[in-house]
Amino acid sequence: MSAPTIAAVLAGAKAMGVDRLDAQLLLARALACPRSWLLAHDDASLDAPQAVRVNADLLRRARGEPLAYILGEKEFHGLMLHVNANVLVPRPETETLVDWGLALMTGALARVPRPRVLDLGTGSGAIALALKHALSAARVVGVDVSPDALAVAGGNALRLGLAIDFRQGNWWDELGGQRFDLVVSNPPYIEPGDPHLLALGHEPRIALTADGNGLAALAAIVSGAPDHLESGAWLLLEHGRDQAAQVTSMLVERGFSDVRTLRDMAGQPRCTGACR
Repeated sequence: MSAPTIAAVLAGAKAMGVDRLDAQLLLARALACPRSWLLAHDDASLDAPQAVRVNADLLRRARGEPLAYILGEKEFHGLMLHVNANVLVPRPETETLVDWGLALMTGALARVPRPRVLDLGTGSGAIALALKHALSAARVVGVDVSPDALAVAGGNALRLGLAIDFRQGNWWDELGGQRFDLVVSNPPYIEPGDPHLLALGHEPRIALTADGNGLAALAAIVSGAPDHLESGAWLLLEHGRDQAAQVTSMLVERGFSDVRTLRDMAGQPRCTGACR
């Protein structure tokens, strides 16, 4: 049997239902070459080990496994993060949360020389690392209930040379009386019976779903927040596109002021935050 060419592999990937860009990225990894090289050499042949590897990867992708898990990495806010099935794949809409936090640090919180920042449900460490990368003076803490997720986050911090205090715990439980100038969180907010979960079957369910119509984690965070925020501090939360009104009500009931909701790049109401 003749060795498959790049063009043949891409045609086969299309027949499997794999997006062309995804297939090119998997090919580029198997051949240890830039994607740009593939575009000019579609008649180049793969050797046997390369063909075996890329076929296995394409089969995983065709079965719905996220590309980031297959590649083992995902870019987020300018940082390349290692990811695996123990953490959510960082998503572009979550960058809205990071950008908002950074805007506050150069605006309302600019008075704080060494701000204390907390990322609740840190997962891969994406949010905490992005904030620390941009705010070198910040003292950043990341909390997650999963030791496996914290292992991923800690590895990312070590590899990127960013000092984060990662702790295992359930939301506020392990923080004692500590207070922060900025708290951010992308908690689980999908209702357990939501049909969208079928497309997310490879990602950790604990990081996706919450009881109470998906609002339980958000409610727990808002409820405990006043005891852990300095006066004038901000709490920023990512949520589902249909949950902004409920999150706003939670914040108002807990005495927060200046409640705002920001839309993501797709125009969906994605993040709600407020000042203590």
